[in-house]
Amino acid sequence: MNTPSLSSSSRALVLGGGGSTGNAWLIGIIAGLFDSGVDVTSADLTIGTSAGATAAAQIAGANPSELYAATVVPIPPRPSRGSVVDHMDRMHRLIAASSDAAELRRRLAASALDMAAADSPRQEQWREMVSVRFAVHAWPERRMLLTAVDAETAEPVVFDRDSGVDLVDAVAASCSSGFAYRIGDRRYIDGGFRRNENADLAAGYAKVLVLPPFGGRALTPPAWGLQLDAQVAELGAGGSEVLVVSPGEETEHLFFENAMDVSLRAPAAEAGYAQGRAVAEGVGEFWG
Repeated sequence: MNTPSLSSSSRALVLGGGGSTGNAWLIGIIAGLFDSGVDVTSADLTIGTSAGATAAAQIAGANPSELYAATVVPIPPRPSRGSVVDHMDRMHRLIAASSDAAELRRRLAASALDMAAADSPRQEQWREMVSVRFAVHAWPERRMLLTAVDAETAEPVVFDRDSGVDLVDAVAASCSSGFAYRIGDRRYIDGGFRRNENADLAAGYAKVLVLPPFGGRALTPPAWGLQLDAQVAELGAGGSEVLVVSPGEETEHLFFENAMDVSLRAPAAEAGYAQGRAVAEGVGEFWG
């Protein structure tokens, strides 16, 4: 993948995975920054993973303040904690059975392919659910990278406007979790199975702002190098300056096992917005 020569003017925005509430927090913090005079949507590169892929597509086609206003509209309670807990239990079992990240991806991919066929009604239902989340379905002119994992080879994949893949399909694949989403004759699983932030894809950019709803945590052993700290170290070794802004401890109840509870989207967005306003001065100095 081509990366720019490092220059003081190149800036990358990294939007990590984090479920429904993570997506709301991302919209909130970006809107809080925007309303404080810091427009991070002007990044030369935006990297989106899973919920962050949806957020990347959303901010590419709409004003952050308007997105935020729509996100804080209350949604009736529809908690799905059980499915999240089941997913976490499954992840722990697969991690324990794997020797490294590549083997884990192979196991995750095999598990996804063993589930319902990707050309079942779920395929179209998922695409429709994703497509209504953002208004503009064309790839933006500014560079955007959306991550996924090929379910048949278990190899990471990065989509951009030159990939020949529709933006809706790229987002749907990136946030598909364990579902094998079909694009053409290939099937893909969630981009978070590469790394939950994929900040390392910003190599070559002078300034990298990382917004990780899950705070950079990884379930895998540190030796596998999937955690955000390892990605930041890689970027630093290449000369990039990195700023990470994570949700505060007081908002942890909005994420992790509650990440798919849509009734918590409004408070997650509000928490992100307040945090964006609070950190705007520091982020503005970094962003330039």
